[in-house]
Amino acid sequence: MSGYNSVFKKDLFKDEVVLVTGGGTGIGRCIAHELASLGATVVIAARKQEQLTSVAEEITKLGGKCDTMQINIRDPIKALEMIEAIVAKHGKLTCLVNNAGGQFMSPASMLSSKGFATVVDLNLNGTFNMCKAAFDGYMGEHGGKIVNIVAECRNGFPRMVHTGAARSGIINMTKTLAVEWGPYNGIRVNCVAPGTIVSSGMKNYPENVVDMIATNDWMSPSGRYGTESEIAASVVFLLSPAAAYINGVNLAVDGGSSLSKGFPEGHELAFNPEGSLVPAYVGWPEGKDNVHNLKHVDAPAKVNALLDKYKKSKL
Repeated sequence: MSGYNSVFKKDLFKDEVVLVTGGGTGIGRCIAHELASLGATVVIAARKQEQLTSVAEEITKLGGKCDTMQINIRDPIKALEMIEAIVAKHGKLTCLVNNAGGQFMSPASMLSSKGFATVVDLNLNGTFNMCKAAFDGYMGEHGGKIVNIVAECRNGFPRMVHTGAARSGIINMTKTLAVEWGPYNGIRVNCVAPGTIVSSGMKNYPENVVDMIATNDWMSPSGRYGTESEIAASVVFLLSPAAAYINGVNLAVDGGSSLSKGFPEGHELAFNPEGSLVPAYVGWPEGKDNVHNLKHVDAPAKVNALLDKYKKSKL
């Protein structure tokens, strides 16, 4: 196996055209790779063309089909123009994965109104812009599948009140769109809410935060963090025919970590300090199978090292 090692059936998406925003790095890159490995024509979109070009070259080397487009999802006019360009070139747009977004760490007491508004605009408004553009540009008449990547925020989001508010808004919006767009337009809209995932996004955090992340991975019911591949597989499932009767849900992919939020001091005693007994799924090819020297996860080194530990976990 020289390409992405998906658990799903080969050619499952051979007739699909899928747009993945934020597809140039991290989870978005992994989603794009898996969908392309399953036969989809993938269009990845983000603000930085250099990252998009790099991922498209990776996918093409592996025999996949990948196109790129630059976009600022905060601009609704540009969003619609992009959807129309995709339909003009590829004939359709059957799936949309809203993965683009961003945030930074700050206690609410130190967060400015501008900082709050910026994150809400990018994540909540940007996701709506893309959903509406997909509806107006193709899916309203032809149907389709949408997956919005959010965050696990059911019990609040300390130190990230801005993204907690934005992602909660997306979750509610997803339910509303499922009700409004399902019956007459044939559109399914769902969310995936990742927990802490070993990904390149961790490079945006200060060194002290990375240190904390690297040493606290065992403090959850699953005893580890998640992998990009586990998020990608969840997205692929929700886009697949197997999820045809799933609409308006928020699928938490967090190893049960959200169940432990808000426990009183000492809740760490409920978890296993030796780490995980739950094997991790990683779809990137390794060793002799990685004939194209495909880069794997690009998280900070001390966090990346956790993946090697997870791969050895077994009951």
